[in-house]
Amino acid sequence: MPRDAPVILVVEDEETLAESITYNMELEGYRVQRAATGTDAMAEFHRSVPDLILLDVMLPGLSGLDVCRRIRSLSDVPIIMLTARSSEGDVVAGLELGADDYVTKPFSMRELVSRVRARLRSRVALEEPDDPVLRAGPVALDPERHEVRVDGEEVVFRPKEFELLEVLLRNKGRLVTREALLDQVWGSPFYGDPKTLNVHVKRVRKKIGDAGKPRRMLLTVRGLGYKFVDD
Repeated sequence: MPRDAPVILVVEDEETLAESITYNMELEGYRVQRAATGTDAMAEFHRSVPDLILLDVMLPGLSGLDVCRRIRSLSDVPIIMLTARSSEGDVVAGLELGADDYVTKPFSMRELVSRVRARLRSRVALEEPDDPVLRAGPVALDPERHEVRVDGEEVVFRPKEFELLEVLLRNKGRLVTREALLDQVWGSPFYGDPKTLNVHVKRVRKKIGDAGKPRRMLLTVRGLGYKFVDD
């Protein structure tokens, strides 16, 4: 299992259920830490610094709601409550204390895994800064600044060359047909000489240092179009 895999803290005193949750989370590639009481949950929270907590409401000693309240005062880590209670009041209490979601027992493991994935994706999206720069190998294209850098050095691109490179980078790893490139860069319908695309691809290759290499980044897919891949 990768060392940087997300850590899930499972706080559940029902041994069988805790083992089942652990098994399914580890199948998804997550690292799992467990606690069976509220006191142990707080200790494990400080020790492992989890990426998400699955927290049972009914715990011996310190309740799940108390644990939720204490953790939320320290961290914004996602918390999914596990509860056998189905009343609206209990659900609202957990959410008002800072829980992000809840699952009512009995639940399917597929549903639980799905909710964990969704919460972790949301957290990553919030933590990652918006970077408009398109990157592949040594190439970095900034659409907002209208700049292209290769190995950190700025390279001047003509407008159509820039647009062509941008389309290819936005579709990195995927084939872009000749027809699609002509339509997106030169406009649809395209009435000019289709060979103009060949000329511009040749110029782009030269400017990104890709010309003459045995292993290129800007690949020609014969008879179909082009594909940009990481060097």
